[in-house]
Amino acid sequence: MITVPGLPPGIKLGLSNIITLVVLWKYSAKDAFFVLLVRILLATMFFGQAMSLLYSLSGGILCLFAMLLVKRLLHGNYLFLASMTGAVFHNLGQIGVAFLLTSVPAVLVYLPFLLLSGLVTGLFIGLCARFTLRFCNNSSGASSVRISNIPFTKLSCSTTP
Repeated sequence: MITVPGLPPGIKLGLSNIITLVVLWKYSAKDAFFVLLVRILLATMFFGQAMSLLYSLSGGILCLFAMLLVKRLLHGNYLFLASMTGAVFHNLGQIGVAFLLTSVPAVLVYLPFLLLSGLVTGLFIGLCARFTLRFCNNSSGASSVRISNIPFTKLSCSTTP
């Protein structure tokens, strides 16, 4: 995760969520859930601590369900709104876990900053995911790869709009 300089600690850009959004929009919720779990487990193994797994899972799963709900309600349109909603729910999940673990209401003071940053970073990530989907398609020479019953497709990306 990339931290944004000058902002309070804990506010991160969340670039890895671009992949989750692309998979959710292009494939299925099941595939996106698998990508999310693998992404969280790998990040925890290589960069995190055991406690970060709890925070990441709570935020990530809430985020995915919120994005899926927005996608279904808006019939697959407005990916940036799904991303913004997901970012807000990610922050709600993490603050919820922090509150449950510490039982200190003072952690809720941080919530407005996280929600506002979630809207801004969610918009940016949603636009990046939309850009990625726009330039990557399956129509020209894509090939499929199977790894233990899960299909993965190599997306062919063009450099022209």
